[in-house]
Amino acid sequence: MHFLLIYEVGPEYVERRAEFRKEHLALAWEAHLRGELVLAGSLADPVDSVILLFQGDTSAAAQRFAAADPYVLHGLVHRWRVRPWITIVGADAATPAHA
Repeated sequence: MHFLLIYEVGPEYVERRAEFRKEHLALAWEAHLRGELVLAGSLADPVDSVILLFQGDTSAAAQRFAAADPYVLHGLVHRWRVRPWITIVGADAATPAHA
């Protein structure tokens, strides 16, 4: 199953993230190497959200990630939530559906 970890960030995010970026990226690459984090990145124009795509049986990996993320711990993330994402089309869809 897939889960979206959605961060809502404020206007200070872009200028403040450099201080915590190395630690954040290390955490993200570790989660990726464990097979938990599939893709991650920020939305542009404006940069007001960050989306991280996790996979697993439960949302636990996404929850743990947010709890340990320096962006969350240092207030760059104003609000976060995890949403199940029912993927149905594509090679990596968790629940493929065909016409």
